[in-house]
Amino acid sequence: LLALTAFICIETIMECSPCEGLYFFEFVSCSALVVTGALLLLFSLNLHTRIPQINWNLTDLVNTGLSTFFFFIASVVLAALNHKTGAEIAAVVFGFLAMAVYAVNTFVAVSLWRVSSRQPSSRQSSDYIRARSESREVVQRPEIQRLDA
Repeated sequence: LLALTAFICIETIMECSPCEGLYFFEFVSCSALVVTGALLLLFSLNLHTRIPQINWNLTDLVNTGLSTFFFFIASVVLAALNHKTGAEIAAVVFGFLAMAVYAVNTFVAVSLWRVSSRQPSSRQSSDYIRARSESREVVQRPEIQRLDA
């Protein structure tokens, strides 16, 4: 919601002279909103369970970490280049608030990723057990003689 609010604030600005900071902030807030919204939709509909090949904890960690970093850079640049209009100031404030929320979420994602990386998944462990039991099965082949006998 904070990324959406920051994006709405930045979109209300009608004119700017050095527009690069404004465009970068707009790109960061829109990108964070779209990617986080897509991940939120995947997680809330449990669609992530249908694609077990992707490490979703690591994906969430990368998303929140990059969003934190880019919101910090974009907010600092916009704060340095703004023209003291209300919309720019509001966008900077909401940018820093979004950065703080993403930073907290990054800390939570790191904790979840550490816990999940310590525990092997049930699919991996069952594949391992099945491979071990299959490798112990001995097929009697009369054409092969043992050399130690």
